Order: sequence, then C-alpha cells, then structure tokens
Amino acid sequence: MPSAQKPMRYGHTEGHTDVCFDDAGSCIVTCGSDGDVRIWENLDDDDPKSINVGAKAYSCALKNGRLITATSNNTVQVHTFPEGAPDGILTRFTTNANHVIFNGDGTKIAAGSSDFMIKVVEVSDSSKQKTFRGHDAPVLSLSFDPRDIYLASASCDGSVRVWKIADQTCTTSWPLLQKCNDVINAKSICRLGWQPGKGKLLAIPVDQVVKLYRRETWDSQFDLSDAFITQPLNVVAWSPSGQYLAAGSVNGSIVVWNVETQECIERMKHEKKYSVCGLAWHPKSNHIAYTDTEGNLGLLEHIGDGKKPDDKMVASTVTKDYNDLFDGEDDDYLNGDIEPQSSPKPGADEDDDDVMPTSVHLRRAVLDDDDNSLDIGMIKANSSLLEKEDDDDQPGGFPALPPTSTQQPFYDGPMPTPKQKPFQSGSTPAHLMHRFMVWNSVGIIRCYNDEQDNAIDVEFHDTSIHHATHLPNSLNHTMADLSAEAILLACESTEELASKLHCIHFGSWDANKEWTVDMPKDEDIEAICLGQGWAACATSALLVRVFTVGGIQKEIFSLPGAVVSMAGHGEQLMVIYHRGRTGFDGDQCLGVQLMELGKKKRQILHGEPLSLTRKSYLVWVGFSAEGTPCYVDSEGIVRMLNRGLGNTWIPVCNMREHCKGKSDHYWVVGIHENPQQLRCIPCKGARFPPTLPRPAVAILSFKLPYCQVATEKGQMEEQYWRSVVFHNHTDYLSRNGYELDETTKSQALKEQQELLMKLFALSCKLEREFRCMELADLMTHNVVNLAIKYASRSRRLNLAQRLSEMAVEKASELATAEEDEEEEEDFRRPSRAGYSNSPTEWGRQPVRNVQQDQEVEDAEESDACEEEEETPEVHKQRPNPFSRSVTSAEVPAPKSIVITSSSQGRVNPFKVSSNKKDPVVPSTNLLDTMTKQSKKTSLPSNRATNKQNPPVIKPLIPKPKSKQALAASFFQPRTLNSSEKTVEEREEKAGNESQEVKVPAQENTENRRPKTGFQMWLEENRANILTDNPDLDEAEVIKEGMSRFRVLSSEERMAWTEKAKGGPGNDLGEEKKRKRPTGDEDEAEKKEEQKSEDSNPPKKSKPLDQSTNVRLSAFAFKQS
Repeated sequence: MPSAQKPMRYGHTEGHTDVCFDDAGSCIVTCGSDGDVRIWENLDDDDPKSINVGAKAYSCALKNGRLITATSNNTVQVHTFPEGAPDGILTRFTTNANHVIFNGDGTKIAAGSSDFMIKVVEVSDSSKQKTFRGHDAPVLSLSFDPRDIYLASASCDGSVRVWKIADQTCTTSWPLLQKCNDVINAKSICRLGWQPGKGKLLAIPVDQVVKLYRRETWDSQFDLSDAFITQPLNVVAWSPSGQYLAAGSVNGSIVVWNVETQECIERMKHEKKYSVCGLAWHPKSNHIAYTDTEGNLGLLEHIGDGKKPDDKMVASTVTKDYNDLFDGEDDDYLNGDIEPQSSPKPGADEDDDDVMPTSVHLRRAVLDDDDNSLDIGMIKANSSLLEKEDDDDQPGGFPALPPTSTQQPFYDGPMPTPKQKPFQSGSTPAHLMHRFMVWNSVGIIRCYNDEQDNAIDVEFHDTSIHHATHLPNSLNHTMADLSAEAILLACESTEELASKLHCIHFGSWDANKEWTVDMPKDEDIEAICLGQGWAACATSALLVRVFTVGGIQKEIFSLPGAVVSMAGHGEQLMVIYHRGRTGFDGDQCLGVQLMELGKKKRQILHGEPLSLTRKSYLVWVGFSAEGTPCYVDSEGIVRMLNRGLGNTWIPVCNMREHCKGKSDHYWVVGIHENPQQLRCIPCKGARFPPTLPRPAVAILSFKLPYCQVATEKGQMEEQYWRSVVFHNHTDYLSRNGYELDETTKSQALKEQQELLMKLFALSCKLEREFRCMELADLMTHNVVNLAIKYASRSRRLNLAQRLSEMAVEKASELATAEEDEEEEEDFRRPSRAGYSNSPTEWGRQPVRNVQQDQEVEDAEESDACEEEEETPEVHKQRPNPFSRSVTSAEVPAPKSIVITSSSQGRVNPFKVSSNKKDPVVPSTNLLDTMTKQSKKTSLPSNRATNKQNPPVIKPLIPKPKSKQALAASFFQPRTLNSSEKTVEEREEKAGNESQEVKVPAQENTENRRPKTGFQMWLEENRANILTDNPDLDEAEVIKEGMSRFRVLSSEERMAWTEKAKGGPGNDLGEEKKRKRPTGDEDEAEKKEEQKSEDSNPPKKSKPLDQSTNVRLSAFAFKQS
C-alpha cells in the first residue's frame, strides 16, 4: 500500500511541541506551550484527553505507564498514564529542562536543561541521580544508548558529546553545530538518536544532512542527504527495527531513508511548511506521528510500503515549482532539459525513463475534470482507472509514480484566509481549565473548570468599588465583562438550554441585583460588553442587542457580518465584524462600527474597513481610560482612533520592538493617554499568560512610527504629534459635557508649543526659512511673537517680516473668535440696562492676579525689558491693513496710562487725551495688550466726562471689542509723546528698569469708585518708595506702601481719610492746590493736548531727535 499523509490536526497553541506513542501504540501523546498533555486515540479523535502539567511543557516521554514531562517550572514531573494523576517530581533544575527521555527498559530518565546540566535519574528512586557537566551552553537534546552504556547530548555550544554513564565522563565530542546562546535562537534543536537494537550507529542532524557515527570507534560512517532537503534538519527518529531513519526539517520537509541501502524511500512536505519539531515512530507499524511549531499534529502512514520515488523527479519539482502553470507542450520541453527521452530499459532504471510524461498525463487528467479542489495524491491513491490509462499510454507498462500529496500539479489561485473566530477582549482561550475570562482596568475575572471545582472568581483592582466575589459556574459561562457597576456573563446554548445573558448589577441600590435573559432558539451569544448604564451582546443571528444595566431591552440592530469582538466605554459602543468579502493570503477583512448610545444616539464609524498589519488578525479591542477607541493585532501593532484627522486610525506602538525573543509577546490589559502608558503582561514564548503565578503588569511607552526618529528633528516631530494625538480626547470630552482639568490641557499645549519653538530654532539654524513659516502656522499667536523675536535676533529680517504678517492674521482670527464668545457669554451688559454700572466682584480683577500674571509673563519671556520693544519696531513703518479710522488710514496705537514717578518732578497722572482708548489689563496673553474698543462709538459728552475721572488701581473687565480695531491697535507702532519720553528718561537715569505697570482707567463716571485714604497717600508718596526701592513692581509697591501707611500715627491716617471723604472733585482741586505743575511741565502738557487734537490728520515724518536715536541704537543687532 502506498504511503499516505493525513490532514493536520490542531493540538496546542503556537510554540514548541513534542510527540510520542505509548508502549502498545494505541494512542498518541503530545505536549505544547499551553502546558497541556493531550492523549489522542487516533488522529481523528475529536475529544482528546487533556492533562495540565504546568504553564508550558517542553518535552514528554511515556513508558511503563509513567508519563514524564519537562515543564517551565524547572522540574521534571511524573504522572500516571492514562489517568494523568501527579506522581511526584523526579528532579529540578535552576532553569527549565529542554528535553527528557526514557532509557530502553524505562528504569531511568535523562533530562537536559538550559543551565548546561544533564541529569540521569532512576524512576523508582529519584534520590539516585547522576549529573553530567561539561557543556558551555543550554542542552538541546539527549539520546540513550540502547545498551545503557552511553548517553549522547547536543548543546547550544555547538558540540555533540558522548558520555559514559557509569563514570559520568565524556567519551568523545564533535563540534558539529552552530553556536548560539539560547534554545530559541538555535537554528536546529538537533534531536539525535541511537539505532535501536545494539546501538551500532548514532544519527545526528547537521545542517541539511544526517551524519551517522559508528559506536566505539566514533568515526563518521556515512552521511544521508537528499535534494528534497533545502533547510536545516531539526529532528531524526529511528524505526523500531532500526532499518529506517526519518528526519524533519525547519521548513516542513520529512524524508525517510533505508539505512542499509542509504536510499531515500519517502519524501513528504508539511501542508503549510511549518517547522517540524517532534517526530515519533509507531512501535509496531510503519507510521510516523509528527508535530510542528504551530501546535499541529500530523500522521504519515504506510512508510516504506510503496516504491521509492525518483530522485531526479524530486529535484525537478524542487527547482521548478511553477512548471504546472504551463501547458503540456511546455512540460515536454522542460522534461527534455532534465532527462532525454530514451527507450525503456529493463531493471531498476525502469522508473527513471518516462516519469515526467506520466506526471504530465496525470495533470492533464485532473485538469480535464472541473473539480479543482481534489488532491492529486488522492486521485492517484484511489483511482485505478488512471493508473491503467497511464500503463496503456506507455508501451513498456511502467509502474505508477508513488503518490505524494504535497506536490500539487496545478495552481489553485489565491487561497482565502479562514475567518477569525469571535473572541472576548482580554481573555485567554476557552479550552484552558484555568483561564482569564477578562482582565481590564476595573478588575480580573478568572474561571476554574477542573474536576474539583467549576467556578468564577471576580477581583477588583480598587476594592472600594466592590469586594472580591466567588460565583458558581453551573451554566458553564464562557464570556465575561466587568465594569464599575456590573458583571456581565454569557454562555453558549446546549441541546437542552438556550444561550443566556446573565448580569450581576452590584451597583444597584435595591435588593434584586441579578437578571438573566434567554436568547431565541438557535441564536448563540458570541460577544458581550458593558458600558455606563447599558450592556450589549452580539449573537450568531448577526444581531446586536442592547439592554439597560437593570435588564430592560433597548435597541436591536443588524450587523453586516459575523461579529469578531466588541467593547464599550461610557456611552460608546464599538463592534468589530467580518465584512462581506473574504480575506486572501492571510489577511483578515474586518469592519468597524462606532456609535454613541447617549441621549443623542449617533453613529461615528459606519462600517469602515479596519486597518490590520499584513497577515495578522485582531487580538485586543477596547478603549483607553479616557475613552478613545484602540485595538491591537497579532503583530503587536497598537492603533488608536485619531479624532483630529477625520476619525482615522494611527499606530501608536509596536510591542514587538520591546520583545526579547521571537516567540515572546505582550498581552494588553489597558491603555492610558494621560499619563501615556500601555499596560500589558509580558508572555515568554506564548501569546497569553497563565493564571498562576499571578502575572506582573509591565508598562510600555508609546512611539509613533515617524521617519528618522534618531535625529533631533525627527524625535521632536514624533514628540509633538504624539502629544497632539494623545490630547485629542480633551476636546471630545469637553464637547460631551465632561469636566476636565484645565491645567492638564494647558500643560499639554505648553509642551507642544515648546517643541514647535525648538523645531523653529533648529530650522533657523539650518537656514530653512520656509520650514520656519510652516512651523509658525502650527503655533499659537503667543508663540508666534516669540518666533518673531528669535528671527529678529537671528538677523533674519525677511522671516520676521513674514511672521509679523502671519501674526496679524492670527490676531484677527482670534479676535473674531473672542468676539463671538463674548456675544454669547457676556451676561452682565444686558442685566445692567438702566442701572448704575458700579463695580462688582465680576467687574474687578484682583491685584494679586496682576502680580501673578506679570510673573508668568516674566517667566515665559527671558529677554530683557528693552527686547520687548523689538517686535513693534521690526514692522514700525509698515501700514496696518486691518486698521480703520474715520479720518485716517493709519492712526498711532493709543498708549496705556503709565503711573511713574521721579525725584525730579511729578507728571499729572490723571491727564487723559481726547484720543483715549480702553486700558490694557496685564496678562500672559499677548492679545491682552491690544486696546479694547467698544462696538459703538462713544458720545463726545462721555469723552469730556471721562477726562475728569482719576484712575483706579484695580482694573475692570473690559467691554467687547471689534476684531479690526483689536488687531490694529496691537500691531501698530507705539508712539511716545513728550511727557512720556520725559518720564521714561527720568526713570532710566534713576536706574529703574522694572517693567511698567499698566493700570486701566475707568470707562465713565459711573464706574468710578471713591478713593480711600491709603490710595491718596500712596499717590503722594509713590515717588519716594520707588526712589528707595527702584526694583519693586506694582504689587510690591502697594505692599510697601501699606507697611509705611500703618507706621503713621492715628492722627495722620485720620487726616488722609478725611481728605478721601471730601469727594473726587475736592480731591482733584486739593491736588492742584497742593502742587501746581512747573512751567516746563505745563508746557509739556499743552504739547500733549495739541498732539492729541492733531492725531486725526495723516502722520508726517520728522527728523528723529537725539533721544530717539539713542533708543534706536540700543535696538541694533549685536553679535552674541
């Protein structure tokens, strides 16, 4: 009977696996990285018995009713077979054991570990151990001599050693393998083997050949190789008779030789070309069981029963994989290149003559049939008609080619990808006896399903939410979700019971906290989730059912395809499902819907395709703690919804970059945007963690995949856009009525603007002025002003000019926005209609805020006081296109009233020109320095009245302003009158370099407050305080004045109080009587009034006087 290759069966999760037969060959035993040992009656066993031996099982061996396993807890354990009951621990290592084997009679076991140690232990008495030391790297594999004299071992140090068991000495050693530092990095696990019987030969897989060494002499006898092998061999296994030797490679090739004749008798190929890591012969028949690194189990039957395959045919199929894409004539030409046509010859060469024409004929027969899904190997094995036709075509009657099911003679087209099954995010596979049903930011739900107990444990991270809970699992719930107000469970239907949705609303204030809903017949729940006040489930009927958390059925809607997973957060529901089309070449075809289930129900994402890495699938879906949708694929790419770019998905982290080994993964449990944290559990050699011991949570950082992040420019660009993406949730939450911490938002904005300013400085240094303009477009109006200063100091006048134009535009846009806000939010002016506009708490700004704002402004601008005047002078002579005036197109920006003093004289601080505008309130916002203007033009009578109003130290909140006037007043050059120049020159002579304190004047007489005695005293003695302490700012001057005022006698304080009670008119008269201005001051005031009256005609240029030239010379650029 010809050999046959049965279809593979899924046995374990992805990772290393091992396989063996029992003594009678009645069952197959496998182990895998999921920690389970499975007992298969045959390959078609749909319900294999499972024995959990630990977190991971690296190797297993079975003999005399004892099952030994090497597990990840660094032990070699014994279990009874087939019961699977634990029967003790044979030995321990400091790290995990990689391979374990029995000797011939089952009285001893040998185990090799990653701590370079090899131990031989007697099964009946584990205290009798022998330790073999000598390897300098982890041990890969072991093999007992059938006569129990020698032990062979392979190691990552590149050597293969033969030990004498009796005296624990190394008999010989061969440097055959490539060196590496760990088993996972080894190109081959080098499963070697002694020939059964007398152990004459030792077979060692080395690269693409099998080397055989003779016993005692330890010389290389011969090598077994084949052209079918193109990748390193991983494992070898002898047949029980010792006649045949099988070898499996890392690309799925399996070759069997007859050792006596050194001929290849079988060649097989893995269905998906996965690495073969386990190989075992049946003890009584020519069957081979094999496993791969993806956890699959396969079986080869009737090895060696058919004719041996032709070597040249195999070589041709290896080198020309696509021959069958062409027609028969092309095959004939190719066949002529490989082997010339000749007449049949008698003897052994009979099979070598016309092999290719025979295969061509077979392929034509298959292509003539429309059923392309049939396997050519099955046709050859089951159809005698084709064989007879083949024999009739050839005059010599050649025997048929031995079938090989792996060599498909025609191209099937792109293979559709199997659809991903539904899963619950944050859960481990349901077939595990101990598993996580969900792990999220609220808590953990574990499920235990073994012979002792079938229960569910609920644990909360914050015990103030709820205490830990233990629930019976009588309904066999397989899905769970957890929120801060409820526990949601679901189970599949059985023949007797319908699928059920069970909710435990522990946040309820009444006594009945649980409810259950049965699904309709033939409708199973496949995914569930919880939100704030609602629960949802997706069913096999392509329906999503929404419930309140109290159990009321709400909306139902259909899905376009089968659900994959779903998640909820607050009012948001996200559903991932299969779209109508099937993916190809390993790609999944998924769609996503995102909707809000609040009072205003709306759909955000309408089934757009979900972006996944090529040949990957979805492994986690959920929301960040701030409510932003996220998901993770099997390649470790974390993606987040970018609400700032039209609800697109942006990759924010590649977890594979943080993994140390190829088989290591991270299991996501939560995502936080502020602080930026990706919370996950590292899993070594697996995709999910075990329940015990309790896994530790690690925190990974986010990194956007920008180019050239090793450079300073790329690094700052990545940091800026990451900050933008991770703070998009603030705008979303504020629009939806959530309370936000403004300090967090302002801190993020400050961080972003600092990065932009650094990029701006870097671009200036590299002379990239156009790039500077692009960066300035991303800046706020406040930072643009700093950019203008930097450009000016860097002597880039063209750039500064363009930046100033951009600043005008930004100021106009901001003025428009503020004007719209004030129209909606200013509730004070309508309520004051017909009433006195007396100052209130709403209309005043505390003096301490002035001080705080001034300190913030000083901290942000590190330049000296004279540098603050550079910006207006950069564009001093440019007309302002946003300025509007009744009589002139360009009007000098009105100055704010400056309260200054000098020891040489006193200027009237209450003198106000007719062109007076609203005052300026000190603030860190550059736009606050703009002049405030009312929408309506003030009457002349109001102007006349305002001239008599003295200033008030505590400023009022300004009235709404026009956007054009706002922009014009800010960007027009500031012109100083003669009195201001005189005052400033005196201050410079006195050494007062402190920043001028700008105090707003009142709008009209109704806004004026009566002065106190202290205010009048302070106005009189301000000059003395500034003379003694020239470095004090306004707030400190007031504080010093209060200290001096308290020192006065009670009579003096009473006198000042009486003066204050005299009224504002008397105060003004007394002020004038007390000190009349000198002649020079009077003349200066007249010039000021004349200048105010002549401000409407167009401005005329005049020669600069000496003082102006001195001030401009200070502005000149200096090489720093």
